[in-house]
Amino acid sequence: MTEGKGGKTLEPISVGNTEKYGRGIFATRNIRRGELIEVASVIVIPNDEWYQMRGSILNNYVFRWGEDKALALGTGSLFNHSYNPNARYYTNIENQSIDFYARKFIAAGDEIVVNYNGDPRDNSPVWFDVIE
Repeated sequence: MTEGKGGKTLEPISVGNTEKYGRGIFATRNIRRGELIEVASVIVIPNDEWYQMRGSILNNYVFRWGEDKALALGTGSLFNHSYNPNARYYTNIENQSIDFYARKFIAAGDEIVVNYNGDPRDNSPVWFDVIE
């Protein structure tokens, strides 16, 4: 994050409306390759509790967390999917967070997308039709 006028931190992202998927995450300024974009704290949902929720809308917003699932707070669950992502995420078990990093330079105004399969090169099908 960089400092703006008066020493205030400029958040590198904001929530906006996409042409394809509804809400998404957009760069509010240029973001360097390798730069940390967001640290999203998580609520871990144990697998035995997830069983009761798996048919709910939450199914579209959770991350794998070992044998369990995790709901990313803040804007963490609003990054859209792409098979050509400009960012990636890492599960940070020790910090109980999902950390998002730029894979390449992201220009101000660009949508920031990740591969929901975890590995940016993984082209395995996901549970919805992908519009690219």
